[in-house]
Amino acid sequence: MKKDDKRPVVESFGYAFEGIWTGIAKERNMKIHCLAIIFVTLAGTFFGITPVEWCICLLLFALVASLELVNTAVEAAVDLVTEEKKPLAKIAKDTAAGAVLFSAIVSVIIGCIIFLPYVLELLEKI
Repeated sequence: MKKDDKRPVVESFGYAFEGIWTGIAKERNMKIHCLAIIFVTLAGTFFGITPVEWCICLLLFALVASLELVNTAVEAAVDLVTEEKKPLAKIAKDTAAGAVLFSAIVSVIIGCIIFLPYVLELLEKI
């Protein structure tokens, strides 16, 4: 394929979806993130969160899942290039993992800010 040739859009989307499914199938942490997404979606439905709160949750889902996929890509690329332990390889892997962890921690904090009032209101009724 020449550099100027473009793949059909459907084919490009197919590769992207394949990457998502590969991440979910092969990465333990991606499975954990997916379970968290399901749990938060169920909780949001149960509590009837506002449209703005839904938008915040959706953005956080996308942020954490996307960073996990990028982390997987960085790890795979580093492993492809070297099997030796190299300081720069460690930095690449650790900082990519740190980005996921940081976004997940902030997402949990924001989730608490969103859901805690609903939980407290429910507990008051009991």
